Amino acid sequence: MSIYTSIERLLQYGLQKKLFHEIDKDYVRNQILHVLELEDYEQTSAPEEAEETPVRILKVILDWASENGRLEENTVTHRDLLDTELMGCLAGRPSEVVRDFQDEADKNGIEAATKDFYQFSKDVHYIRTDRVAKNESWFTDTEYGKLEITINLSKPEKDPKEIAAAKLAKQASYPKCLLCKENVGYTGRLNHPARQNLRTLPVSLAGENWHLQFSPYVYYNEHAILLKEEHEPMKITKKTFERLLSFVEQFPHYFLGSNADLPIVGGSILSHDHFQGGNHDFPMAMAEYETTFELNNFPKIRAGIVKWPMSVIRLQGDQAGDLAEAADYIFRKWSGYSDETAGIYAFSGEAPHNTITPIARMRDNLYELDLVLRNNRTNEEHPDGIFHPHKEVHHIKKENIGLIEVMGLAVLPGRLKEELELLAEAMTGSHPEEKIKSDDRIEKHAEWALSIMENHTFTDKNDCLRILKEETGLVFSEILEHAGVYKRDEAGREAFLSFAETL
Repeated sequence: MSIYTSIERLLQYGLQKKLFHEIDKDYVRNQILHVLELEDYEQTSAPEEAEETPVRILKVILDWASENGRLEENTVTHRDLLDTELMGCLAGRPSEVVRDFQDEADKNGIEAATKDFYQFSKDVHYIRTDRVAKNESWFTDTEYGKLEITINLSKPEKDPKEIAAAKLAKQASYPKCLLCKENVGYTGRLNHPARQNLRTLPVSLAGENWHLQFSPYVYYNEHAILLKEEHEPMKITKKTFERLLSFVEQFPHYFLGSNADLPIVGGSILSHDHFQGGNHDFPMAMAEYETTFELNNFPKIRAGIVKWPMSVIRLQGDQAGDLAEAADYIFRKWSGYSDETAGIYAFSGEAPHNTITPIARMRDNLYELDLVLRNNRTNEEHPDGIFHPHKEVHHIKKENIGLIEVMGLAVLPGRLKEELELLAEAMTGSHPEEKIKSDDRIEKHAEWALSIMENHTFTDKNDCLRILKEETGLVFSEILEHAGVYKRDEAGREAFLSFAETL
């Protein structure tokens, strides 16, 4: 297939997805020719059958580019830089995208408008659906309901040469980070992804300018990121609750949450204030009150403790202002609260340890806020964090527990796909203990695997793999319990209620 046929196929795809109009076709074609450094053009036609995604078309073009000197190197990074530039030729200008969103919202409502914008983000290949589809996901039944488990396989592996080249690449301060609004349309470089196909929507929150976009590697339906227009560090304040509640009032079909603002218990990017949200019911949202208590200063607010492995206070009310006041009151109380019997200390010297992970949603026309109590203290026994995955579960996950996982969706490292398969093979073969302990890739799982063998029988490798996945979900439940500041025993419940009494 000639390069010109591939270009026509890409144009056909863009028209089919309504990324541009027929009158724009010559203009878009010329933009693509410029990107591919083609000065001439041969008239050709695309096959009648249209593609549902641009993946196969782009592969052919990228292969051609590699063979014809248009790629400096045929690596994942260089291919991503070029295919993003090509898809940027098909995407409308930001003002056009915003106008289309507003028109759809006015005509069919905000839920239809966000659904369309989500589809647009997939159609322009900003959300790389082909990579997201590689993730492995399942549900595990626990005492807290069904937890969602995902093995993250969507981010492509980079070879050592690419990693080294990115480190050696010239450092730049524009955009300041991956969340800055200046990423829209950015060309990218070896150590910063291209974003010509990124578009964002302006959103006003509590009198401030914010921008809504989707994550390129979505973990759930309409996985949105809301970023502040100004590059400012994350900080939980009363304004945080006002912003969250303002958003769910405007987008009542979405939840919106914030990572905590301290290391260990916070997100991966603390330098730029942002939230994550979307059109998805997480397991924590479906968990019910375990007990309720009165907030004397806020008699119209329903408050209680949620039945969840982490320590969650849920607030409900019909007035956003009252809810923000109550949440700020609890947050300030928690920020300075210590309980030696529960191992909770608010400060080490002047260094703060207590913060929260807040999540907002609308439920039955009421505003709802979940305040997840967090503490980032460490000690000799738990140098990575006392309320953090403990050493005995590091074979499954040792990374921080951020917002998404707090709500009951595990994002587990990609290594587990191969490791669980190898374990299943060893556990259903001869001399399983010897095989597991002699394989560097799965030796870390030995104690866990042998314990599973004592409690289960397997019909074959596939049955063993099914049980290993169930047990992985149960380990995730245990990990969330580690991250909970109040433990799920009688002493923990009494300590949690003691804090509630101070409110």
